[in-house]
Amino acid sequence: MSSPTVRDLTTASPTGTGRPSPARRHPYLALGAIVGTQLMLLLDATVVNVALPGIGTHLGFSPTSMSWVLNVYTLAFGGLLLLGSRIGDLIGRRTALVWGVAAFTLASVAGGVANDATTLLIARGAQGAAAALAAPSTLALIATSFGEGTERNRALSVFSAISGAGSAIGLTVGGMLTDWGSWRWVFFVNIPVGIAIVLLAPRFIKETERHRGGRFDIAGAVTGTLGMAGLVYAFIRVGESSWSDRRALSFFAIAAALLVSFFLNEVRVERPLVVLRLFRDRNRALAYGVMLLVPAGMFGVFFFSTQYMQTYLHFSPLRTGFAFLPLAGPLFVAARLAPRALARFGAKRVAAVGGLLNVAGTLWISRLSASDGYAQGILASLILIGVGVGFTMMPLNTFILAGVQPKDAGSASGLLQTMQQVGGSLGLSVLVTVFGTASRHAHGQPFIHGATAAFGMAACFTAAATLLVLALRQPARAALR
Repeated sequence: MSSPTVRDLTTASPTGTGRPSPARRHPYLALGAIVGTQLMLLLDATVVNVALPGIGTHLGFSPTSMSWVLNVYTLAFGGLLLLGSRIGDLIGRRTALVWGVAAFTLASVAGGVANDATTLLIARGAQGAAAALAAPSTLALIATSFGEGTERNRALSVFSAISGAGSAIGLTVGGMLTDWGSWRWVFFVNIPVGIAIVLLAPRFIKETERHRGGRFDIAGAVTGTLGMAGLVYAFIRVGESSWSDRRALSFFAIAAALLVSFFLNEVRVERPLVVLRLFRDRNRALAYGVMLLVPAGMFGVFFFSTQYMQTYLHFSPLRTGFAFLPLAGPLFVAARLAPRALARFGAKRVAAVGGLLNVAGTLWISRLSASDGYAQGILASLILIGVGVGFTMMPLNTFILAGVQPKDAGSASGLLQTMQQVGGSLGLSVLVTVFGTASRHAHGQPFIHGATAAFGMAACFTAAATLLVLALRQPARAALR
């Protein structure tokens, strides 16, 4: 049997009209613009990883404060995603995607020319906010452009492969750009991609229905984003000092108050950012939990293994980037094979196998030592994690989108990506805390002790995610075809 292609998505039109939609007439270009947007936004969450040593040296970041270059982006991205989804409901999801990509491109220019830490962090925050406007429309446009069942699963397999491999590909691309040019090129590379998407999307993607009425949940966006930012800051502060640090404890308390206010606001507001009825479906609620925990482990693996390779193995940025290909390649292949496995074995079984492989990979790297080297200490771990994540993400996307009403497609997509981004930023801050605490109490080789402790916590995240997968209920086989 030949593998499914994007051309296979051109069967019946989900619009219910006799005239084919632009996605039907030009499936490669329509799906390319959608997944191209997703790839660009996900790349930026990790593309700066390999460039962090150069950024830290040039702009004066400390070893622990460097994590803010990643976290400012993911916090703004995750914290504002649901508000971006609501804006997409109002102005149309294609329009939101185009505006978001245009703003993201401009913010990338600002990041590339930054000459101090503050300017760079502001640019990263602006990138995250722009990504929050564009990202909810990607998965939502697939849901509204391709009919539920086989054709949507095939589109989702492409989307999931790009989404899953995007973070890992970002490490390779970041190494190439940093080694061949400078760290500034990890921002400048977004310019031609952004321009191409802005030109293609209006021509080949059909606009969605606009849902007028109601107010934006500004209070929810502010309390949710600031609450998560306060929580991340508190964890990073503990990593730099200790659990007795008064400022850290104060920010924990402030974050808790803000997050409680956020949830109370979501219960009573007319148009909440978090559509609570999405959690009434047990499978969807559990799948969201998995989407929170998997990136929490992955971001830590990226962050600390990058530093290990450059500090202990003395890899160049280019070599470090290519060292992550054993993760990106298997991940992409596994995500493309997932639809066939899903149709034969069911979504739960496929996701469970992926989860177990992910746990095995993070446990493997938690045994890392200074003398292991790349082949013994990292290579097998990256392959296991790549295959595991590839087999996990696509089935979870089907659990989340199954049975979603068109009016909730943007909210479901936005919440999915919110879980991923918030999970990545919060997970990394927790792992930085574990790293800092372990390295302060180490007797020799503080980085190795801190990194292995962080990898161990990442294994706990992936194990918890796998337990949630095992708690899923197998959906009807007909829904998967």
